[in-house]
Amino acid sequence: MAKRVLVVDDEPSILKIIATQLRVSGYDVMVAMDGASALARIMESPPDLMILDVMLPKMNGYEVCTAVKQNPQLRHTPIIMFTALRGEQDYWKAMSCGADAYLTKPYSVDDLQQIVNRLINALDSGNKATEEPPADSSPASPTDEPHNV
Repeated sequence: MAKRVLVVDDEPSILKIIATQLRVSGYDVMVAMDGASALARIMESPPDLMILDVMLPKMNGYEVCTAVKQNPQLRHTPIIMFTALRGEQDYWKAMSCGADAYLTKPYSVDDLQQIVNRLINALDSGNKATEEPPADSSPASPTDEPHNV
């Protein structure tokens, strides 16, 4: 059975690109365009992994991430925060909400695919896939590379 991924972003073009990429890779993809809809989809059909934008209408990504991680049935769901926010404070806020990875836009298709595959593989093996903190945690120099924890 294909692993289910929920992609949450308020930009239809981004949703389409990511959903297509993941479907081609064999994942079952659900989408939501705002935080409240994302939580409703999660409760109705829990995903194996979430790709979650931060700047969303109705409920931001930090709030959705916190709600998921505080729910005992959902707290082990890996969450990739996927955002245009590049500040170090944004990265650490996402990590404090329980995010498992942080990827900034614009993004590399290969980077996103690698992070998704790594988190799904860790889920299958029963391990939490945490990564090393960024080597340069200077807020003055956020990069296009994904920030990992």
